[in-house]
Amino acid sequence: MSANAAPISLNRFAEAIAELPVGNLHAKAAELRNSIAHLVSSNGQLQQYADDGDQVCADAIRENDEVIERMESRISLLRNEVEGRGLPWGEHQPSAMNGKLEDQMGDRQGELAERNSAFPEANPSSRQPRANGGSLGDEALARRLGERLDENMQDDDDGIHL
Repeated sequence: MSANAAPISLNRFAEAIAELPVGNLHAKAAELRNSIAHLVSSNGQLQQYADDGDQVCADAIRENDEVIERMESRISLLRNEVEGRGLPWGEHQPSAMNGKLEDQMGDRQGELAERNSAFPEANPSSRQPRANGGSLGDEALARRLGERLDENMQDDDDGIHL
């Protein structure tokens, strides 16, 4: 969405979902929950900078919170539409998902921390910018590519991998 485009109003959203199949309504809710999870993660990453007085980060957090509220309102409309058709909303309720979402976010944070400790040069916070761009030197990049090629060649079973 461009900076000038306004989000669709809740009334128009409700009209738009009225004719959708139930599977699409659940898929849209899952998509919205995924977007919310990314915004929550972004807010967590921005919070330390906002706490240190970075106004841009504080504004971004505030904007993300507004977007999250709109998305939660849309999920409520989706739920109302499904239940209005006489069908159960089921396990797709946000209250049932919140704990799972928090667990998944915690697991993801742990995975990233583990990966960053295994490859410190790949950790964005530890990168030293180079004058010509990139964070790995030519030798380090060549070494890393060689290691990956060696790993791939050892696992080669003459099949096609996509």
